[in-house]
Amino acid sequence: MNEYALYHRPESEYAYALDDRTLRIILRVAENERRELTVELLYNNKYDFTKRRNAVAMKFCASDGVFAYYGADVTLTDVRFAYIFKIKDRGKTYYFSESGLSESYDFTLAYYDFFQFPFINPSDTVKRIPWTESAVFYQIFIDRFCRGNFCKRDDYITQKWDEIPKAKSYCGGDIKGITQKLGYLAETGINALYLTPVFTANSNHKYNVSSYSIVDSQFGSNDDLCDLLDEAHARGMRVMLDTVFNHCDYTHKYFADVMQKGRGSAYYDWFLIDGDFPDVKKGNYAHFADCKYMPKWNTNNAAVRQYLIGIAVAYLQMGFDDLRLDVADEVSHTMWRELREAVKAIKPDALLLGEVWHENTHYLRGDEFDGVMNYRVQKTFIDYFAHGKITAKEAANRLNRVLMQNFEQTNAMMLNFLDNHDTPRFLRFCNGDKDKLLAALCALVLFPGMPCIFYGTELPLDGGGDPDCRRTFDWTLKSQDKAYFARYQQILALKKQKCAQTGKTAIRAENGLLIVERESVDERLTAVFNTETAQMFPCAGEILYEQNYDGKTLKSNGVLVYKEKKE
Repeated sequence: MNEYALYHRPESEYAYALDDRTLRIILRVAENERRELTVELLYNNKYDFTKRRNAVAMKFCASDGVFAYYGADVTLTDVRFAYIFKIKDRGKTYYFSESGLSESYDFTLAYYDFFQFPFINPSDTVKRIPWTESAVFYQIFIDRFCRGNFCKRDDYITQKWDEIPKAKSYCGGDIKGITQKLGYLAETGINALYLTPVFTANSNHKYNVSSYSIVDSQFGSNDDLCDLLDEAHARGMRVMLDTVFNHCDYTHKYFADVMQKGRGSAYYDWFLIDGDFPDVKKGNYAHFADCKYMPKWNTNNAAVRQYLIGIAVAYLQMGFDDLRLDVADEVSHTMWRELREAVKAIKPDALLLGEVWHENTHYLRGDEFDGVMNYRVQKTFIDYFAHGKITAKEAANRLNRVLMQNFEQTNAMMLNFLDNHDTPRFLRFCNGDKDKLLAALCALVLFPGMPCIFYGTELPLDGGGDPDCRRTFDWTLKSQDKAYFARYQQILALKKQKCAQTGKTAIRAENGLLIVERESVDERLTAVFNTETAQMFPCAGEILYEQNYDGKTLKSNGVLVYKEKKE
């Protein structure tokens, strides 16, 4: 067998606690060999393993096209766990332990090289936050969503509401506008808001914060914000704030002090400066991207961490429920570990969500973030549904790879999206094809994790890259496609299905179709997607959603979602 493909690592995504008594054990093998293999997990209390062992058959659980994964969940009475793998391949028996692959195994000396999970410590076990099961987020770019206050000073507004925005244009959206639309959002199936920054900054996006405590006057007041939070909570909605702890604006009082006093400032070491004084024109200090007006905080400094963590705690005390952490992968891990402890001490069910575009597993082990923004899922959906660059099999492989790289509990707390304020609209990727958009939206809702809808998707709103993706919402609704909107609501309602919230996930390709199954103890929900030519596919249960389906044939850009009882 292919020894080079064989892989397992204790206390990782290959061996982790599902709860205080249950371990999930995963073994990776070569995909092209899996049909020839049977795998058993041999295990016991690590102090008794040399004398006797239990055996459980491991089941194939996923393939990513290169590797196949076998898994077993073991519920224990004694959580001091030792184990090895017994593999049968075409009549030959192998054993796999810390010493590698062998044709025989000396159990009397197993204490030298068995795998172990020494003890399940409940405080180390990643726990799913209960409310995330049914969460459907809606991201609002505040300046472009809705204007509710027509008594405020509006001399800052530089364009009419229905004009295509420019990078530095202001349209007038505010907090009162969001509050006024909460009823509408609730009716469409939204139960959680994701707000881009609201505090003082001299930009339309407010990611260059100059004050972390005063709501920007363009958006309203602190009282307006409290009203929004109260009204949202009264409707059972959570509110997540986009927080910017990687950088601030050069006008922030601490950076301004350094600009004036240089090394003589008490805050000089709060930033990463090359020289005696920061020079905004030269940008001789660490800053966000190529934006010299956004100096980077030095989160290696304990005083900086204490300051920023105090702000995070204050936001929760103000009434925010959850925090989205901007540019999270450029901030020190020490900062995030300390912030998590402080946040969870006062609000255990607060979601900490990191903006991490690339490899993210090192943030998701229970000591930093609960989840991240799932860009790998977005890219797969772009390539499969919008561009047709990959086949159903390739899409299934990619999605399985995403799921196998993290704990099950963590996959359930990822924020999945088709687009956001940093990317073109998914409709633009689809060249305006609404059926493609709806198909991707359906997959988004049924994939493990929390779906997040970018404001205006229900119209649907078009737009290219930033700033075009940040167009204003047409509240006349004259541009809304009513038939499309009805399907949009049907799709969001799928998240109410228990299978879509907590069901086990299986993803595969079959005859050119992408199939996503979510399975509970007594029900199975199946979603079938077709991006190619028409395919025969008889429905085997109660239809929950259909698109380009005539009862027998699933046409191109077709979707069929059905539910059936398990025997």
